[in-house]
Amino acid sequence: QRKVINDFAASTGADVLARFIEVESGRKNDRPQLEKALSLARLTGATLVIARLDRLSRDAAFLLTLQASGVRFLACDMPEANDLTVGIMALVAQQEREAISRRTKEALAAARARGVKLGNPNGAAALRRSGEDGSALRRTVTANADAFARDLAPVIVSIRAEGHTTLRAIADVLNARGIRTRRGGRWHVSTVKNLRGRIATLRH
Repeated sequence: QRKVINDFAASTGADVLARFIEVESGRKNDRPQLEKALSLARLTGATLVIARLDRLSRDAAFLLTLQASGVRFLACDMPEANDLTVGIMALVAQQEREAISRRTKEALAAARARGVKLGNPNGAAALRRSGEDGSALRRTVTANADAFARDLAPVIVSIRAEGHTTLRAIADVLNARGIRTRRGGRWHVSTVKNLRGRIATLRH
């Protein structure tokens, strides 16, 4: 997406004032990076350029915020998009989300009515009987945690280089930037400490 925007800027002779990467889930209405981008666009009169609007077509919160902002915008993959287009996409996205939720609830209710027991009532016992004892699951969880730590390692280095060296300060900066923990939560001293410990382990 960065390359798409770079190529667009180069082809039009435009200057990129800033870049914003939204990491919030599409299920949430809180979009801190989008708000920062819209605020800068309003202050400077700049056009908000989105690399791929099609990837956000199911994100009703994003689309509605964009439509109501009054900021000029352009999507590289859909340059003909306008306020009407975005409004229709937002309504469709919202309707689709509600339909999926409704179908899921109906399917679960029907399964319960048939006497189906949902979930795994035996938990770890089932894993032990399978002979795996959860080792495959643990390997997957560890691999995902390592990959997450590896991606954040340069971010932590950058934050420390800016003078934010304590665990609390690093947590505050991560939260201010809208970066979430691997589980989607806010950063605290303990989670930063765990992250740094995992990063240190990966370096050995």
